[in-house]
Amino acid sequence: MSRLSLFNSPLLLGFDHFERALDRVSKISSDGYPPYNIEQLSENALRITLAVAGFSKDELSVTEEDHQLVVRGKQSEPDGKTFLHRGIAARQFLRSFVLADGIEVAAAALENGLLKIDLARKPIQPSVRTVEIKTGGLS
Repeated sequence: MSRLSLFNSPLLLGFDHFERALDRVSKISSDGYPPYNIEQLSENALRITLAVAGFSKDELSVTEEDHQLVVRGKQSEPDGKTFLHRGIAARQFLRSFVLADGIEVAAAALENGLLKIDLARKPIQPSVRTVEIKTGGLS
């Protein structure tokens, strides 16, 4: 069975990375934990805020992996404690966001149970390049 691609036109050269990005987006877990907001701070700046109450800075990691922002959280189990009721789960999570070309992680901060991650888009400088036309064959 062949797969239908949105980018199979001969006029769309070099757009296979968009197709791979769409594949990654479709495979991202639909788990709603932890909840998050995405806000636009300016034309070239975004902020992702994740609600990570109960996690310390040492139990969280923020990495950039192959055009993806990956946030991981893993709480350690308290040693020697006996719980009569356990309503607050020590839960681990992995949340990932696909980043467009030119988007970089600028900073991350944990404050009052909220992990704030600032993203910045580098301004793209338009460029024009003249290609020399040679006579004879290409080699």
